[in-house]
Amino acid sequence: MSHTRTSLLAAMALVAGTTGTALAVGQAGAATSAVPCTVDYKVQSQWDTGFTAAVTITNNAAAKSGWTVKWSYAGNQKVTNGWNGKVSQNGADVTVANEGYNGNLASGGSVSFGFNGTYSGTNSVPATFTLDGVTCNVDGGGPTDPGPTDPGPTDPGTPSGKANNPYTGAKVYVNPEWSAKAAAEPGGSKIANQPTAVWLDRIAAINGVKGGMGLRAHLDEALKQKGSGELVVQVVIYDLPGRDCAALASNGELGPNDIDKYKSQYIDPIVSILSEAKYAGLRIATVIEPDSLPNLVTNAGGTPTTTDACVTMKGNGNYEKGVSYALDKLGAIPNVYNYIDAAHHGWLGWDSNLGPAVQQFHKVATTNGASVKDVAGFIVNTANYSPTKEPHYKVTDTVGGQTIRQSKWVDWNQYVDEQSFAQAMRDKLVAAGFDSGLGMLIDTSRNGWGGSARPSGPGPQTTVDGYVDGSRIDRRIHAGNWCNQSGAGIGERPTAAPAAGIDAYVWVKPPGESDGNSAPIPNDEGKGFDRMCDPTYGGNPRNGNNPTGSLPNSPLAGQWFSAQFQQLVKNAYPPLS
Repeated sequence: MSHTRTSLLAAMALVAGTTGTALAVGQAGAATSAVPCTVDYKVQSQWDTGFTAAVTITNNAAAKSGWTVKWSYAGNQKVTNGWNGKVSQNGADVTVANEGYNGNLASGGSVSFGFNGTYSGTNSVPATFTLDGVTCNVDGGGPTDPGPTDPGPTDPGTPSGKANNPYTGAKVYVNPEWSAKAAAEPGGSKIANQPTAVWLDRIAAINGVKGGMGLRAHLDEALKQKGSGELVVQVVIYDLPGRDCAALASNGELGPNDIDKYKSQYIDPIVSILSEAKYAGLRIATVIEPDSLPNLVTNAGGTPTTTDACVTMKGNGNYEKGVSYALDKLGAIPNVYNYIDAAHHGWLGWDSNLGPAVQQFHKVATTNGASVKDVAGFIVNTANYSPTKEPHYKVTDTVGGQTIRQSKWVDWNQYVDEQSFAQAMRDKLVAAGFDSGLGMLIDTSRNGWGGSARPSGPGPQTTVDGYVDGSRIDRRIHAGNWCNQSGAGIGERPTAAPAAGIDAYVWVKPPGESDGNSAPIPNDEGKGFDRMCDPTYGGNPRNGNNPTGSLPNSPLAGQWFSAQFQQLVKNAYPPLS
């Protein structure tokens, strides 16, 4: 990412009076001597040509079910984007109306919103604000305003204030719920202190399911872990309408047409929580909707892997609308970094898939209100098993004058591992119009492939198949196998900036959480039975009609799978110490 980000929301939810004494300006005809509304307008960061501001409105009149705030600039300030409010501007006049999730404003209650803007010359605080047409008093500027040429101690002066790489110089949040489960397993204490992502896979997860931690509880815990340094919290956004149209095991609660519910009951509440001022000092990395957009590229028509469900989701456009909406709303929060899921090399590594995928990603990032500036980067290998690097062979190798790309395993793919795929995809994304500082993540939680089956060197130079099969550390039966894979192991530990263009190796899929159930299990989460999780299944076109290689007796996706965890620890590579 080319921009740097600091804690620009530090005062977004300040209540009236915390930054100074409100001016005692009453309104003619007011029923009481109380000021009907107060405004706290603060410039949180400012550089030569732009600024970030936070505004808090306190309503001292009757309760409201909707609100509109207006002001006018004396200079040439222009609002470029905002959050927690619908912002529009006509000349010098700015109007901000409530979002659907924050329209209720009690008597004595406060509401906050923020925005980025541009200016030249003087960036003075507006003189007058109105709430629903009634003039409020104002408190603005103050000692936190760094001045027109001072970008602040950690902001090098770029408009968004985003860090080039949020993982650099930062700790990453350790989920205490996962950590406790890991520590209770044999050998689990060796990895229980590793950071993993928090999955918000249904609306109920936002507030916590069955007494578990909700989003606020995780963020509060993250503040404790943060201390005086920087800390990244990883959150998986995963509840699209008609979710995962090609894998029944990870279907979700929302029907194919529930896009409005997705926006108002899922994304909007998440945005509201992440926007709270107390969390402004956290770096929040969001993984946006695993598998959704890649399914539109390969499984939504014209291929042997097509499913009716994917055709439906491509036809109604709700994957695209949902992802664009999430990017737009989350990307407007200055301390949030959006990473779009980009599948893995065994899915999109062919030119016929990768080119259309890049076009699909760019389309979603530039429509329905989204911008490429809402995208910090992309993530590959989410919850998958493809190795970060294949150490014993490369895609340019030949055997007897034949390219190893014609082997059954590689199957004419352009890539044999995730790092080469991620770096090549990054180049294509930048060429398509994404930011030149785009960062990639690789999920290494289960792609180590250690243990006794791991090759120690290249395979025999007999045939291309013999060479590849003897060289590859990926011991799956087929690269299309994705469910609870037998023989898998913990991969590289989470690491910041491990290679050019790679923001971090991360553990997005918490080791020990199932990919799906191996037999039908009734549930209220919308998750189905996918035969790819059945070890007795003979396969389908998406895995070359091969056996699934999945472990038996597996629970629903996301539930704890002790046998899998113990296998992952046993086969970890690098080995656990």
